Amino acid sequence: MRTSAERRKVRFAAGDTECAAWHCAGTNGGCVIMADGGGVTKEPGTDPFAARFHAAGFTVLAFDYRRLGGSGGRPRQTVRIKDQLADRQSAISFAATPPDVDPARIAVRGFPLSGGHVLRVAARDPRLAAAIAQTPNADGPAASRNATRHQKPLAMLRVTGRVLRDVAGGLLGRPPVPVPLAGEPGTVAMLTTPDGIDGDRALNPGNRYPERQQAVATRSVFGIALHRPGRDAPRVRTALLVLVCDRDLTALSEPAVRVAERAPRAEPVRLPGEHYAPFLDQHEPAVEAELSFLRRNLLDPAPAGRPAATDAPPVRRS
Repeated sequence: MRTSAERRKVRFAAGDTECAAWHCAGTNGGCVIMADGGGVTKEPGTDPFAARFHAAGFTVLAFDYRRLGGSGGRPRQTVRIKDQLADRQSAISFAATPPDVDPARIAVRGFPLSGGHVLRVAARDPRLAAAIAQTPNADGPAASRNATRHQKPLAMLRVTGRVLRDVAGGLLGRPPVPVPLAGEPGTVAMLTTPDGIDGDRALNPGNRYPERQQAVATRSVFGIALHRPGRDAPRVRTALLVLVCDRDLTALSEPAVRVAERAPRAEPVRLPGEHYAPFLDQHEPAVEAELSFLRRNLLDPAPAGRPAATDAPPVRRS
């Protein structure tokens, strides 16, 4: 997304702190709320898609979850699923307040841990007109079992030991111990899947984001591994796009396909390639599929009958 007068820094309340966001005002009344999970922040995780959505006339609100990126909260780089879901709800309330947004034309989008968050939020929030889950991590236990197949036994023991020590340290108020987001098999890293190591090439080409953090608190691993948002699929009543990459070894394609089969209004889009293909060689087909979905479900026909978002949290703009 362009860093110009069109893109403004905003902040909205999230628990006892604030989330940092970029707000790009659109022209068609529709709004897309974007955030990405794990340790991926708003710029590398959303910019390539946000720029295209905004160019098509949509307002874009791209934010960092608390404890990540420009948002407040401690301990830093810590992923707590419950808090991230609450941050999503706060973002929906805030997104409905600017004059450029029709509260009945709001969509949420996420990738990949955040793609799972999209499923859970869409199942619970009737304000949404549409939701996009791009290569979602719909079944944490299944993804975790698969990840062990791409890690060496000794390294797996070292990772498990570090997680247990960091969880215990958290209970004692100690600062987090970081673990790299991705690495080669045999290294201590959260992901050692073959396509997981493409993250830097996909999200940070040419070192475009030199301050990008590539680690999370090790204590976050258990919560991510146990998260199963795909179970909410039958309760997702809003229009849902599920974008699946057939050779995804990180989030896995099979659980995402099951989500598309079980959600009443789901539209599956299957692309060739691995986990980061939508940022690499399959970027154009992914963008076109998501834009087509947004136009059909936010603009034509006009959404009607959805309650407007109210009670927005206190907002500070900068």
